[in-house]
Amino acid sequence: MSHPLSRPRRAFTSIAALATIGLALAAHAQAFTLSSPDFAADGTLPQRFEFKGFGCAGENQSPALRWNGVPAGTQSFAVTAYDPDAPTGSGWWHWSVVNIPASVTELQPDAGAAGGAKLPAGASHVRIDYGAAAWGGACPPEGEAPHRYIFTVHALKVPRLDLPADATAALAGYVINANSLGKATLTARYGRPAAQGKQQ
Repeated sequence: MSHPLSRPRRAFTSIAALATIGLALAAHAQAFTLSSPDFAADGTLPQRFEFKGFGCAGENQSPALRWNGVPAGTQSFAVTAYDPDAPTGSGWWHWSVVNIPASVTELQPDAGAAGGAKLPAGASHVRIDYGAAAWGGACPPEGEAPHRYIFTVHALKVPRLDLPADATAALAGYVINANSLGKATLTARYGRPAAQGKQQ
């Protein structure tokens, strides 16, 4: 015959186990993630996303991006792309988009085209390190190890970021982080082989 206290203990253990599973499932369901149909996480960035200029000959298109598991309370998004391996001492900003409406969960292919016509309504580009308010493709020095290109979607607690018209991506990054509810990242790599006959 079982002890009279064993049943309540078993019931409590079962409830605690179910609660733990429920919390784990909720955490998994709420994970904020970023992906692209154009490349795999930690994969190689396709050549069409290379810059056109500065010795690079790509199509200078921006990749499509999609995000899921948006944090509660999100009122807008920002998207950035950054190369921490650029030989500048401060990395290189390749893309900065702000004021993406909270109802949006993706950016279409080549949304970074100059002029902003392919951006969601209300969103806008911030000036990047190429000097343009648009996507600026990968253009690592020839012969270097592939650089990392870190794409980030930021969930923000404000509906809009009020930035100066000539704001830099670094200034935008400061304001983005000051209003962040969470972020999701996706990294790709890209390198260019050394030119034939060129010594490294």
